[in-house]
Amino acid sequence: MFSQPLISVIVPHLNDPRGLVRLLESLTAQRVSGLPFEVIISDNGSNMPLPEAVKSHPQVTIVHEPEPGPGPARNRGVSVAQGGILAFIDADCVADSDWIQTIFDRFQKPNGAAVIGGDVRIRPRGTLLEPIEAYESIFGYRFELYVRRDGFAGTGNLAMRRETFDAVGPFGGIQIAEDREWGQRATRSGFAPAYVPEMIVYTEARESFSELARKWDRHIAHDFVGVQSVKRRLRWLLRSLALAASPIAEIPRVLHSSRVRGSRARMLAFGVLLRVRVYRSRRMLQLFLGGLPEQMALGWHKE
Repeated sequence: MFSQPLISVIVPHLNDPRGLVRLLESLTAQRVSGLPFEVIISDNGSNMPLPEAVKSHPQVTIVHEPEPGPGPARNRGVSVAQGGILAFIDADCVADSDWIQTIFDRFQKPNGAAVIGGDVRIRPRGTLLEPIEAYESIFGYRFELYVRRDGFAGTGNLAMRRETFDAVGPFGGIQIAEDREWGQRATRSGFAPAYVPEMIVYTEARESFSELARKWDRHIAHDFVGVQSVKRRLRWLLRSLALAASPIAEIPRVLHSSRVRGSRARMLAFGVLLRVRVYRSRRMLQLFLGGLPEQMALGWHKE
């Protein structure tokens, strides 16, 4: 019935072979829907070899992008994509069983959004949530907030028509928050994203606080770009000081979130939240006092 893939699934990859195999298994299971789709893995300079199960898969295309950053890796994947719909997911994610079907159905609606973003949920490693799992279940992937408040959809669960991508242009490099910059550029061009809650992917939480710290270092460095004027620097200083006290305002969210259950998980989430906010405040102050944002922006694994 179809002569070529309707959907191109593009996966930027850096040193996560275990996650890549798990993702590919979740995508392969969706071929029972009958919708033709291709999977493009865009490796971004991994020093860990790709598993044989990935390299020999007949329905997977592997490309290589030497320029560091998930944005350039995604752009390289788009350059070889054949589908009229581009779907982006990260290598450390698992697609929900209806992910492909949901994306296809949304783009069949007349006058629907040209860009859609979905939900990202934490996939626990055991029967009880660990502290960082509890924290990230509530605060780690607030994709609905990004869409509704900030005008962009996170690239870990994002889809668009190919012509929309061509009109907006490629993702930016590692020096910027490429998903936010691209999404807000798309919104300014008339392609505001829509949030699709049933478009779900799952990911494991980060395993250590140092991984969380690397994530926030990158975001803080990106936010500091352009903070040059006296007024903006003063605003940055006030934000950094307020951040350390902000966990108090988050108590209602922790108590009422539907993403965790039980008092144990809620207390663990709040404990990590407190540590994260204090860390972010300290790093913002370091930049204010003359730190180098370039050193904080390196690396993108598990973004």
